[in-house]
Amino acid sequence: MKKVYYEIDPWKIIEDGFDKSKVRASESIFSLGNGSMGQRANFEEQYSGKTYQGSYIAGVYYPDKTRVGWWKNGYPEYFAKVLNAPNWIGINIRIAGIPLDLNKCVEILKFRRELNMKTGIYKRSFEIQLSANIRVAIDVKRFLSMKESSLGAIKYQITMIKGDADIEIDSYVDGNIKNYDSNWEDPFWDFKSKIVSPELLLLHSQTLKTKFDVATYAQTQLFDKNGVSKGNFTTSEQNQIISQNKKHYLTEGDSCSVLKFGGYINGMNYDVNNFESTAFSLVLNASSKGFNKLAEEHNSSWNKIWEQSDIKIEGDDKAQQAIRFNIFQLNQTYTGHDARLNVGPKGFTGEKYGGSTYWDTEAYCLPFYMATKNHKVARNLLKYRYNQLDKAIENAIKLGFTDGAALYPMVTMNGEECHNEWEITFEEIHRNGAIAFAIFNYERFTGDTSYIPEMGIEVLIGIARFWAQRVNYSEFQKAFVILGVTGPNEYENNINNNWYTNYLCQWCLRFTIEQIFKIKKQHIQKWEVIKVKLNWLDIEVDRWKEIADNIYFPKHPNQDIYLQQDGFLDKKLIPATSINKNERPINQHWSWDRILRSPFIKQADVLQGFYFFENQFNKATLERHFNFYEPLTVHESSLSPCIHSILAARLGKKDQAYDFYLQTSRLDLDDYNNELEEGLHITSMAGTWMSIVEGFGGLRIIDNQVHIDPKLPNAWKTLSFKINFRGTIINVKFSKQKITVEKSNKESIVYCKGKLLN
Repeated sequence: MKKVYYEIDPWKIIEDGFDKSKVRASESIFSLGNGSMGQRANFEEQYSGKTYQGSYIAGVYYPDKTRVGWWKNGYPEYFAKVLNAPNWIGINIRIAGIPLDLNKCVEILKFRRELNMKTGIYKRSFEIQLSANIRVAIDVKRFLSMKESSLGAIKYQITMIKGDADIEIDSYVDGNIKNYDSNWEDPFWDFKSKIVSPELLLLHSQTLKTKFDVATYAQTQLFDKNGVSKGNFTTSEQNQIISQNKKHYLTEGDSCSVLKFGGYINGMNYDVNNFESTAFSLVLNASSKGFNKLAEEHNSSWNKIWEQSDIKIEGDDKAQQAIRFNIFQLNQTYTGHDARLNVGPKGFTGEKYGGSTYWDTEAYCLPFYMATKNHKVARNLLKYRYNQLDKAIENAIKLGFTDGAALYPMVTMNGEECHNEWEITFEEIHRNGAIAFAIFNYERFTGDTSYIPEMGIEVLIGIARFWAQRVNYSEFQKAFVILGVTGPNEYENNINNNWYTNYLCQWCLRFTIEQIFKIKKQHIQKWEVIKVKLNWLDIEVDRWKEIADNIYFPKHPNQDIYLQQDGFLDKKLIPATSINKNERPINQHWSWDRILRSPFIKQADVLQGFYFFENQFNKATLERHFNFYEPLTVHESSLSPCIHSILAARLGKKDQAYDFYLQTSRLDLDDYNNELEEGLHITSMAGTWMSIVEGFGGLRIIDNQVHIDPKLPNAWKTLSFKINFRGTIINVKFSKQKITVEKSNKESIVYCKGKLLN
């Protein structure tokens, strides 16, 4: 277990003390977002040490031209980059002519950061010795409004502890930014216009190629310690840095506060011609309300979120802090109001992975949003895929598929594949199955039977057509096989007959057939429209049935175990515990050749299938496979520990389930993978929620009814959570002695440990 750096608190993330080596990691941990925009926790004042500046806008991206050593037909032309946007939070301070810079000051006497997850307010305070005669204290509060999605607010207070001095304030918007992961060092932004006045800073930028328009705006005010305004700022500009400037004299013991409102006006949601008037309206409204009133409104929005999504753990503050941190970040990343948006694996906390959409959304995130929001939020995640069906068909065409076959991308922003590692782009086709499973899972949980006939059936048919063309018949096996794939275990590439992929293929075909027959019977006119639109031939169903009934699954010759893929037993099956700790994680220490030849599994692969389809396997079968595969698993994907925690809980392996829970929930807080500087693992945070609600809570939907089978970890006194099941709020609380279930609708049916609850 790694040493804890951030203090343990049920509702807060606290960093007490300044460590230069932790600055970039803490910029990730204390990141803020509101579903429309987000930012790493960069300092407002200048910092000359190592930092990773990052501000991001939902839905805005740049198609960075693919850079590979060997181009292969079918490669995507670009990798979609979430863009580092112009920075509006900057407030440079000079005191007695000395720049305020934590990397250069004489001495840091105090330093503390605090993220209050209950209120969504980020605070930072420090006291420093700037010179022999000057000592100052700084207190900063910051938030991105959950009520007004285009608005952020900063209150920056300066107090003279020792000495008298002139304070010079340079509050700016900086357009001279770049992405850290640019392939070709291309500029991503073109600057169209700017407004520089004492009342408003505004920089109108447009992305090259994709032509997204964004206005980065800000307004700055200065108040004395009594709250009296100190008048207008002057202005300055240099290239794409536009500033509001002010001087103010402070005597020893005196203080002043810089108040800054700002943010992004996204052309996806606002008329470009009205950027200026929109920005003025935002800052006027913010100024009239003031920082405290805006913070109250922001807090109120968070209270509503926590009312439904909070999970309460008594007896284990470390576990409690972790789950709230995960829930907090998920709600900062995606609010569900816009079907054009999705959940990037780093959210608003970094650039790695392009900030794009992966299969993580359907496999991990959908359950969280279904249970903690209303069904419309989850439906928007599925609508996102429906709206990109044409692109999925284009992706398949590029790889040689025909007749409406759809291959959803491994990574995307707009539906086009933009991942350029061949073993993933071409071979990790199980992502298609995760999308189909999400459609099934959505209807099962929400009871919304309208999505499939309205949109989902077209997605399912496109996916089924892909599977029907991707298989081929093996005369040797006398069965249909799927060759040249990569399963969820990316430490195996270009293998044949990955069990999980083959099982998804079979299930998808059968599920799609079932839905076609249902629509034919219940939505006759709708089916007639679909037939014409998709050039449907009934003979397709016969082909799908033949494939589903005769697909090949590799099995152990001596044990009743499904093998991860053909040839898996050719490896020397030694446990992951045999790896020297100094060589972990192996992806940072071993050559790729050595990894591929090893038996070690990156994440749940066969067991991912047992998680999805556990109702199709008995407990004894699950246990055999868990005991076979888990010892070989190195859990070097953020998506791995949560699935193993859920399955271990189901098997009654509570200690193991708890260890996996801590690993998934504190993955970032404790920096398990030594990569926190790059940003947080947002999508795996939804898996953390699953590990509690589906793991320890034992939540299952069986025959359209809620079933719970709680298993409380030994370290916990009680556990409670809520789910929104088909409009009924179900509150579950249990201890070692008692289980309590409250329902907002008395007519709803809930089973506990197989028994019907009144």
